[in-house]
Amino acid sequence: MTTHNTDRNKAIYQRYIQQVFNQGQLDLLDEILSPSYVYHEAPPDILPGAEGIRQVVSIFRAAFPDLEITIDDQLADGDKVCSRATTRGTHQGEIFGIPATGKAVTMTGLTVVRIVDGRITESWVKNDVMGLMNQLGVSSASR
Repeated sequence: MTTHNTDRNKAIYQRYIQQVFNQGQLDLLDEILSPSYVYHEAPPDILPGAEGIRQVVSIFRAAFPDLEITIDDQLADGDKVCSRATTRGTHQGEIFGIPATGKAVTMTGLTVVRIVDGRITESWVKNDVMGLMNQLGVSSASR
């Protein structure tokens, strides 16, 4: 795989984060995600494919209208891109049954995506959801 292709793959993922998650342009999902897209280890009750990502983005943007994901570091090898990111937002709507707290939160995460023919075909996402819950004032003992 050439540097050009790994750079292109990193740019595809950057566009996905910036335009879909940060700007809420859900209409781009059919262009960015493969029709056979698989979200490995998706949260419970999330639909498969692009529809599941529509759900995730909608849930998070409703709870955190000022949602912003920053890619802090990115590595690419072959058809995979790994990104370390920081998600920030102000909790202004219900999420996971937790009513709005007005708190500014930060959540770190790692994602690996596989890109084939210019489209994301698979993703593995590990976000610090426990850290997010702690910032929202929900202890593991109360859940």
